[in-house]
Amino acid sequence: QVQLVESGGGLVQAGGSLRLSCAPSGRTFNSYAMGWFRQAPGKEREFVTSISRSTGITNYADSVKGRFTISRDNAKNTVYLQMNSLKPEDTAVYYCAASKVPGLMTTRTAYDYWGQGRQVTVSS
Repeated sequence: QVQLVESGGGLVQAGGSLRLSCAPSGRTFNSYAMGWFRQAPGKEREFVTSISRSTGITNYADSVKGRFTISRDNAKNTVYLQMNSLKPEDTAVYYCAASKVPGLMTTRTAYDYWGQGRQVTVSS
């Protein structure tokens, strides 16, 4: 069982930046591909970005490409989501997720473990 503990997020004005962190428990962090999803009020949870287990290959939703950056530090057992040039439409609860599948997964069902979610609010 893997527990994902998220931190960061909060309230920021449009154009600002925030960072989210996710620290999975256990010593098998580099066995999982990691992803971030988000869910706005009244909407489905949607894919934001993912990163491979060890090569650092990433992919992004078109809506965040060029503004968000996912990274991982396997030595620190932590994955990060740096969010720049934030827009009001980025407002959502953001979830960290871990997948046993080695590829870059964009669907919720591909992920085995989920964090509790962190609120990100961008004011206009």
